[in-house]
Amino acid sequence: MLLLLGRRVPLSFAHRLTSCCPSSSESRPVLLSSVLIKLRARTRVTHSTVFVSAAGQNTGTMPERRPFVRLPTDVYPVNYGLCLKPDLIDFTFEGKLEALVEVTQATNQIVMNCADIDIITASFAPQGGEEINATGFNYQNEDEKVTLSFPSALQKGSGTLKIDFVGELNDKMKGFYRSKYTTSAGEVRYAAVTQFEATDARRAFPCWDEPAIKATFDISLIVPKDRVALSNMNVIDRKPYPEDENLVEVKFATTPIMSTYLVAFVIGEYDYVESQSSDGITVRVYTPVGKAEQGKFALEVATKTLPFYKDYFSVPYPLPKIDLIAIADFAAGAMENWGLVTYRETALLIDPKNSCSSSRQWVALVVGHELAHQWFGNLVTMEWWTHLWLNEGFASWIEYLCVDHCFPEYDIWTQFVSADYTRALDLDALDSSHPIEVNVGHPSEVDEIFDAISYSKGASVIRMLHNYIGDEDFRKGMNAYLLKFQHKNASTEDLWDCLQQASGKPIAAVMGSWTKQMGFPIIVVDQEQQGDDRILKISQKKFCASGPHNGEDCPSWMVPISICTSEDPKYTKLKVLLDRPETTITLNSVGPDQWVKINPGTVGFYRIQYSSTMLESLLPGVRDLSLQPVDRLGLQNDLFSLSRAGMISTVDVLKLMEAFVNEPNYTVWSDLSCNLGVLSSLLSHTDFHEEIQEFIRDLFTPIGLELGWDSKPGEGHLDALLRGLVLGKLGKAGHKPTLEEARRRFRDHVDGKQVLPADLRSPVYLTVLKHGDSATLDTMLKLHKQADMQEEKNRIERVLGAISAPDLIQKVLTFALSEEVRPQDTVSVIGGVAGSSKQGRKAAWKFVKDNWEELYNRYQGGFLISRLIKLTVDGFAIDKMAAEVKSFFESHPAPAAERMVQQCCENILLNATWLKRDADDIHQYLLQRKAPPV
Repeated sequence: MLLLLGRRVPLSFAHRLTSCCPSSSESRPVLLSSVLIKLRARTRVTHSTVFVSAAGQNTGTMPERRPFVRLPTDVYPVNYGLCLKPDLIDFTFEGKLEALVEVTQATNQIVMNCADIDIITASFAPQGGEEINATGFNYQNEDEKVTLSFPSALQKGSGTLKIDFVGELNDKMKGFYRSKYTTSAGEVRYAAVTQFEATDARRAFPCWDEPAIKATFDISLIVPKDRVALSNMNVIDRKPYPEDENLVEVKFATTPIMSTYLVAFVIGEYDYVESQSSDGITVRVYTPVGKAEQGKFALEVATKTLPFYKDYFSVPYPLPKIDLIAIADFAAGAMENWGLVTYRETALLIDPKNSCSSSRQWVALVVGHELAHQWFGNLVTMEWWTHLWLNEGFASWIEYLCVDHCFPEYDIWTQFVSADYTRALDLDALDSSHPIEVNVGHPSEVDEIFDAISYSKGASVIRMLHNYIGDEDFRKGMNAYLLKFQHKNASTEDLWDCLQQASGKPIAAVMGSWTKQMGFPIIVVDQEQQGDDRILKISQKKFCASGPHNGEDCPSWMVPISICTSEDPKYTKLKVLLDRPETTITLNSVGPDQWVKINPGTVGFYRIQYSSTMLESLLPGVRDLSLQPVDRLGLQNDLFSLSRAGMISTVDVLKLMEAFVNEPNYTVWSDLSCNLGVLSSLLSHTDFHEEIQEFIRDLFTPIGLELGWDSKPGEGHLDALLRGLVLGKLGKAGHKPTLEEARRRFRDHVDGKQVLPADLRSPVYLTVLKHGDSATLDTMLKLHKQADMQEEKNRIERVLGAISAPDLIQKVLTFALSEEVRPQDTVSVIGGVAGSSKQGRKAAWKFVKDNWEELYNRYQGGFLISRLIKLTVDGFAIDKMAAEVKSFFESHPAPAAERMVQQCCENILLNATWLKRDADDIHQYLLQRKAPPV
């Protein structure tokens, strides 16, 4: 599943693929690993156990909370025969289940998962024996289970379990749910779609809804004859439904053995484009009616990606077809259902004329992420949710490998560092972080680990592992793992075993230190010249966002350390494994005039603190660009993080930032921009906010003048991204020539004289709104209403919050909850308000509190609530606000967001401490740099 994770503050995008930094209104390209990408809404039910007889009578309640236990193993499914008949008018569905099961020991009851479903009848027929009707269905609501009771023991052996049931096509974007769309004639209609990960298949049919209980599926759907019906497998039969001439029964081929969370079905109106991959797999991209052309880019990516993964894993894709489909109402970024991958429209559809460069890149990454899961997750599945990170961390790493293969011009690995690696470091430095591997019990706990630790830290440590092992041995180990566990389940340790055998390296020992304990080290480095040799003293200690860990029992890691020098910045001169608190290393033949850099490529998952002389020697490498772009980025990001932790002065970082004036690289500017956004947000709590805007204008003006407004012949993808970033930054900071040109181009765009290129829309919209009035906002809302493409609607929604006047801020917040905004997008409108100004932050927080009940019910306490909380409150920098936030959520519990609330409160206190510590020095520096020389 792809999550929409932003870097530190998810999804407050100021342009298409960008999400905010910690407590910042500034955007950074997010490639989320899937970004971005995957979240689900789930209820945490805290009800009692209800006992119902087979006749449907409530026979009493027993208020009771019990520790979570997994399903018993005395009965397990071999094959589900499932027929569903959805009613797209009344939003209900009827279901018939005929499951071939194996009874492993005699029992008079069958325990399954079941939620929001009413069972009408149930029976069991042993192979060759008489059918036995169930006499009672005991629903355990809190654990989302039902116990079917039988009058006599079911004997060991095979049998058929038959259940007739009914359910609701809900509007909560989980389970079997309804998704609203509008036809070209303006009529509102509904599709019936699914989202089962992590634990919502049980809302569509009674099942053994645990990843390790795999079975095959024979699915039939009874649907209106003018609708498209899709499932995991290809259609093998389509015939009229005898009881209603307007319906047809669509039958699908038997699936491979698979987990319930990967089952999917979609019933609606769609067009499609089709192709075949070079290895003979039929690939289709389904789009809204009339928009088939917008599926062509994703189709091209998918047909290149399937053979790439087949070659990389040396294992063929095991299904005859794969469908990718755009769903109107969709909480996650995308979901990897085997053979039928579902997406938000903005994660799949590309309009050749109206989609911006970052949208193309986003679609390529999301398609790469979900197709990787077809092997890593679907063919081999985690044994339990504790190992979720294996699925998501791996897919979040290999999506970049895939995009780098398909689009080398994207320089995507440098973007990985800005989008995933630094986001994970920021979150994992908090005391309220968690290890990659988390013991998960109750299903309601699963939601909390769909976060940047599972995705982005997971991806980052796999990238470090891949670098440590080398590509050849890594691929060999991956192939062994997939072949050994195909159609089965595996744990983290199983992967380590296969990689250890392939490489001969102590993988389990090294990786255990990164997955089983939270946090990461800061590597402290000093040097001494001895003749022609350089002696390095290297030590490690836990890095914390509040400063280095100085307590007893400091954790330590097994750290792969690489070192390069100015002689050849791209060549690793030495690799060592730091498996103790400190060590000394001798670099032979390194003269006194050469610099030494730790962690070339910024691959190791740690921060670095150089001695002052080592740091001084590296700074010319920033100015003359002899350091690789990814290392210029990493150096700046480390220093920024050290300043937030109080280990160096923020003024030193501002001085370093001024050395980037010649920087040509998009991703380096993007990271710099994000961190300046954090500072700008922090300093909005002072009376010298304008001075940091002036600093931003001074830093970005030269690159802005060089790029200009219009693309030049020979420019590529990264030039387009850089132009949008720089113009948006200058416009927001009030650079007058940029503001005037943005207003002129906006007028021409609105009047139909000259349509804005897609790559300029976000920066122009942001600039005119930031410095606009009620007429500007009304024009923007009109553009939103007229937009036919969801990407354009989202682009506008994410910048509306930039408006400054208090009454207009309220208008935007009200708009967020209106019918004009899709439910999953409300969060980014409110987040945009909170991220744009101090006034916006206060107004958004009040709005969330005032409308809490509606928002909580809308998202059923799932991940969108976590994201809303983070976007709204993470930017505060006053101690008392942390107490206010904590108090509000004590009286308005949001169980799936408990950890998020803790992290936000911690960030608020860190911001407040940072401000108190460094504000005066920053102010003095900003004044001094403008003072005329004496």
